[in-house]
Amino acid sequence: MSGQGHVVEGSAAPLGPYPHAKVAGDLVYVSGTSSRRPDGTHRGVSTVDGIVVRDVAEQTRGTLENIARILGSVGAELGDLVQVTTFLVDMADFDAYNSAYAEYFPAAAPTRTTVAVRALPHPDLLIEIQAVAYTPGAPHD
Repeated sequence: MSGQGHVVEGSAAPLGPYPHAKVAGDLVYVSGTSSRRPDGTHRGVSTVDGIVVRDVAEQTRGTLENIARILGSVGAELGDLVQVTTFLVDMADFDAYNSAYAEYFPAAAPTRTTVAVRALPHPDLLIEIQAVAYTPGAPHD
């Protein structure tokens, strides 16, 4: 099944012609993922008194849970991640993102790079994460 792309049923559809993940041998490459839900809304975004409130920590949690769901679809889990690249719209959000991220990796975390970007595909997004997992012997259904 190497080289097979996976679009995960019940997850937000990709915004372009790409899969949620692609398996290549024992590696699983997860496309850039956000906190977007299947209905198009984003976890970590709310409206209070007509003002849009964006919470990077909650978006981080939603993003990592979406990645966990994607990995689960190919027999992997967050603990299999070996590399993560995070895109933040504002580096002022780094501490809140870092704290939420640490909730998911209390012990051995994957290597990580965090970069600032000018914008992401939706104006409510503060964060997007792409990742690589190593899964020797996983079935990758």
